[in-house]
Amino acid sequence: MESMLASPADAATILKLYELRTEPVMRQARAWVLTEFWPNTADEFFAVMGNYKDPHNAWLRQVTTYWEMAAALVLHGAVSADLFMDTNGEGFYLLAKFAPILDDIRVKNKAFMLKTSQLIERNTIAAARYEFALKSTTLLRASLKC
Repeated sequence: MESMLASPADAATILKLYELRTEPVMRQARAWVLTEFWPNTADEFFAVMGNYKDPHNAWLRQVTTYWEMAAALVLHGAVSADLFMDTNGEGFYLLAKFAPILDDIRVKNKAFMLKTSQLIERNTIAAARYEFALKSTTLLRASLKC
């Protein structure tokens, strides 16, 4: 991905993404997915993601698809990659959190967090943010004994 100067439209998109993240239900969903949900296996993951009766199912889908949408905006050039990297890291943290079971998740859901993965593959800053998130989540997972 080539670097480009951000435009006022890029700034507006970034601000809209931030606004969407602060919506009350999204805040609750993000809090649960990011801090409470630590599946150790794909089966534990799909017990929530594949069960529409689970009260956390909608939250998990909401958070993961939000970050996939944001990554897709960058991949398709709808928002400056540099500006996005400067203002967002949670999607990389989310992918890193699921890294230990990602291959197993993708056996059933090949597209899970695929846009975020592609962004990491195509952008060195995204790759660095992901590596930092991977180290952080690995340490956190160990401290939580997940």
